[in-house]
Amino acid sequence: MAESADDNALYWIDPDHRGVFPFETFHVSRRLRRTVRAQPFEIRINSNFDAVLDGCSESRPGRATTWINARIRALYGQLFRMGFCHTVECWQGEHLVGGLYGVHIGGAFFGESMFSRQRDASKVALVYLVARLKAGGFTLLDTQFVTPHLETMGAQEIDRDDYHDLLERALEVNGDYQLLPLDAGPETVLQLVSQTS
Repeated sequence: MAESADDNALYWIDPDHRGVFPFETFHVSRRLRRTVRAQPFEIRINSNFDAVLDGCSESRPGRATTWINARIRALYGQLFRMGFCHTVECWQGEHLVGGLYGVHIGGAFFGESMFSRQRDASKVALVYLVARLKAGGFTLLDTQFVTPHLETMGAQEIDRDDYHDLLERALEVNGDYQLLPLDAGPETVLQLVSQTS
């Protein structure tokens, strides 16, 4: 990550505690389930990577600047073209109103950033991401850090050594990000996120 959009340097971070989403504790509230079922957004996958980065780079309350600098844009754009970086996008007509992106290696997905321009858009994107990862056989969803927003949906902090163990096992898995059909409906998605292994 970078200190700011104007800083060309990149920093690798391996913190003492790491945020993860254990699939078995992923929580979708009743209200969010109703929102997913109402289908207020058209869900697209990997359709406009640059627009997702733009959304994730926007200033927002509590964050005036972004860590997504030009080098990060270029490197993640290259990973996207190589098939290792992916998006989940929430659209209303021709307007991208929320989404997320991350990197996929083996059976691990590293969530990088998310944004929302409409209520619940990033949460809906996250629900669709978890369904896609579970359908594709992934074993690790890395959130880097735990925020209050992610904690309400089941994100947890784990020790570095425990994280490294999970990562090592996940890298032996061949996750398939494309396995869930693009037209998977809300009931399929909600059933997938509710399943325990």
